[in-house]
Parts: sequence; structure tokens; C-alpha cells
Amino acid sequence: MKITASAVSLTVADPAASAAFLVDHFGFEQVVAADGFASLAREDAGMSVVFLRTGLASLPADQRDEHAAGLILAFVVDDLEGELARLEGEGVTITMPLTPEPWGERAFQVRDPNRVIVQLVDWNGEVAPEYR
Repeated sequence: MKITASAVSLTVADPAASAAFLVDHFGFEQVVAADGFASLAREDAGMSVVFLRTGLASLPADQRDEHAAGLILAFVVDDLEGELARLEGEGVTITMPLTPEPWGERAFQVRDPNRVIVQLVDWNGEVAPEYR
């Protein structure tokens, strides 16, 4: 098997709102859009993000009414504090403050208009001895 591209597809009530959030605040570009569908990309993201409207007939019956939940759309960034300040300056509500973990990860979270969690992460925190 050779993988030529990767994407994560999320079912949400309003794909256009989630797409606009990633375009406006995270620099994604909308590549394809149709009624109930939006595909976004960033050259440096390593994957595409697809939003599908819940209830789409093209989805298998057991998935149609499921909302993207229990997952985190995470992006590792170079300047975590800078991104936090930028998003706050843009009026984005921070739903989890910048939090250091003992294994060296630092992260904060926001939610898009469909409540999809977007987390920005770096690995610049202090690593506790038990994680070395």
C-alpha cells in the first residue's frame, strides 16, 4: 500500500461554518465545496480536513446522524504563545487554557461553531523525570 494523501472527515450540522472557522483563524484554504460538504487544505498540515453535513444520504445509514464528537483536531505549531495571543486578538474563545503536561506537551484548545475541538500543541515544556 502507498498512501498518497490523508484527510480527516468530520460530520457537523453546518459544514460552511466549520470551514470558515479554519479558513479565517487557521489559514486553511477551501479546496472543494458543495451543498453539505467542504474540503480544506494547508500545504504544511500533512492532511486535509473535510466537513460533511449530518444527515447526508451519501453517508452510510449508521453514520448519517453522528456528530463529530470525542475527538480533537490537533495541530503542532512553532509559536504556541504567539498563536494563543493571535487567536485571543481575533476574538476566538479559548476553551482550555495553555496547559503544560509532565511529558513535555503544552496545549490549548478552542471550539469551532459546530463545537469541534481544535487544539494547538507544542513539545517545548519541561519533561518530568518519570517521562525521560
